[in-house]
Amino acid sequence: MNDQRPSVLVVDDEIINSKMIVHMLQQQDYRISVAVNGEEAWDLLQKTPDAFDAVLLDRMMPGIDGLEVLKRMKKHDELKGIPVIIQTAMTEEAEILKGIQAGAFYYLTKPYRKERLLTVVKAAIDDHNQYKILREEANNTAHALSLMVRADFSLKSLREVDNLAAILSKLCPEPDKAVLGLWELLINALEHGNLGITYEEKSELIHKNIWREEVNRRSRLEENQDKRVFVRYEKSEDEIVFTIEDMGPGFDWEPYLEIRPDRVFDSHGRGIAIAGNYSFDRLEYLGRGNKVRAVINGLRPGKGASLP
Repeated sequence: MNDQRPSVLVVDDEIINSKMIVHMLQQQDYRISVAVNGEEAWDLLQKTPDAFDAVLLDRMMPGIDGLEVLKRMKKHDELKGIPVIIQTAMTEEAEILKGIQAGAFYYLTKPYRKERLLTVVKAAIDDHNQYKILREEANNTAHALSLMVRADFSLKSLREVDNLAAILSKLCPEPDKAVLGLWELLINALEHGNLGITYEEKSELIHKNIWREEVNRRSRLEENQDKRVFVRYEKSEDEIVFTIEDMGPGFDWEPYLEIRPDRVFDSHGRGIAIAGNYSFDRLEYLGRGNKVRAVINGLRPGKGASLP
């Protein structure tokens, strides 16, 4: 019988640190592998690219350091989707920005606090599991969808977000990249826009492991029965445009276009930045912030309809 427990790779050249991290993670029943340096980690990742749900990576190591391992992972087709948590004693903004630019969306600072370690690792694993589910659903989508040049959708539930993100991603040149950004933008429109879940509330819900339950509960409330998220898909010869609009009051979106150093240690808040910097070529918020256009540029004839 296959072991279905989440798997974490811990990479640290300091044995004491590794043992401490392993001890904390074992209490959550994770499968844990340990690499003592960047070379060993990279070798293990290449040999077993599907083995890990998250990588806890030390920033400073002799030889291949954590940043170099991260950069290599982001260039590798099978490894680029695995969430990487950078563990570092360097809290300077410039150093954090280097990690963000290399593709690290999760951070931990030394010395570790058990609660923070477990929260961030769980957030990374949950994000990766969601990504795998969406990717699988996208691969099961009918090929006929590739013929669409314009379509309108509306949704009101978390399950509908999952389904629509998977479907729409198949209309894009790189579905694995698009599905992440689409899901994040749709979730933002549903939970923050229509259901009024604040940033602080989401932090608490994730900490208590009841976020999905609360989203589903609020979706069923009478006051939210008529609230929907509206989605438009349009494809031309040059680009694909997704327009997503919710029925909420809008929000101050500008601080979330980039992952800021003061938020990298939070359990969430990366979605819009991931969409803008990874999934799409351009992200444009309109009006009061309850409407966003996500654009994929530079289509070649037939590229937007290709299916892996």
